[in-house]
Amino acid sequence: MKKILLIEDNQEIRENTAEILSLANYSVLEAENGKAGVELAKSERPDLIICDIMMPQLDGYGVLHMLSKNPATSSIPFIFLTAKSEKEDFRKGMNLGADDYLTKPFDDLELLDAVEMRLKKNEILKAEFNKSVEGIDSFIQEARGFEDLNKLLSDKRKVTVFKKKQHLFMEGYRTTALYFLNKGKIKTFKANEEGREYITNLYKDGDFIGYLDLLEETPYRESAVALEDSEVYIIPKEDFFTLLNHNRDIANKFIKLLSDNLADREERLLKLAYNSVRKRVAEALLLVEKQYQQQAGDKTQISITREDLASIVGASKETVIRTLADFKDEKLIDSQGSRIFILDSAKLAKMRN
Repeated sequence: MKKILLIEDNQEIRENTAEILSLANYSVLEAENGKAGVELAKSERPDLIICDIMMPQLDGYGVLHMLSKNPATSSIPFIFLTAKSEKEDFRKGMNLGADDYLTKPFDDLELLDAVEMRLKKNEILKAEFNKSVEGIDSFIQEARGFEDLNKLLSDKRKVTVFKKKQHLFMEGYRTTALYFLNKGKIKTFKANEEGREYITNLYKDGDFIGYLDLLEETPYRESAVALEDSEVYIIPKEDFFTLLNHNRDIANKFIKLLSDNLADREERLLKLAYNSVRKRVAEALLLVEKQYQQQAGDKTQISITREDLASIVGASKETVIRTLADFKDEKLIDSQGSRIFILDSAKLAKMRN
């Protein structure tokens, strides 16, 4: 049974509204003012809050503001009850994060429809989606359940296989799509005037590629190429912006799906700027291990060309080869051709700068 917190200072309205909700099989908690409502929300964690705006002690705006600052209550759907219908009141509430409004007086169906719709939408937003083509498709199909998105999302998304060394996009070209790597390995890189590459990131199954350039609406700042035959889900630019710009709740969910690896990337770029070559080679090995590791008996095996490893490190191939030889002598790694076996990840991670 869903639990609803009703915050209303008018006893008659509060009792009548609670009765309607109870008859519809909702469990109702009642608070006669904003201060009591905040405390009940914190202790009871209701599934939805219905709150009057004009109240003594703490008005509805204050209630919403306080609850939105608390991680435990910030995601609870919030519906305002108000006797006012001026646009300024609606705008203020929406800016603070309200999900819906009911203008008093309202009838039973208006109340129950608003509650049912908001609870249904919240269930969608709480759902977890797998980082796969099927998971992304499920998310988009759920997004279609929101009336403002149903007619805006296209059916132009497609799965494409990129062969080894084939480009997804190239530096300087116009952004056209968001790429989701379903299976395979992708690298992004920048090239200087002499044509020397610097690898900016390595991508594995479940990673999104190219969304920062889409957000900034600038040409691609780097190139992306397949390191092996890779299955990529292509989401048109128009669908990307529809998911971001037309519904706040869907946008928040979509951003969480997108941003998993952003912090790791920023941290790695900082390390590249300030660490020694030896430290950077260790960090590069650990990055490749994290993204593309395989088990070979009791050893962790990675496979990457010395050219690509040098591009990650931002040093010459010869320097990287010499450093790898040092690591081999120190029993940190072993190697057979292009294969590298990590023998001591802990020591690589603690490498002195």
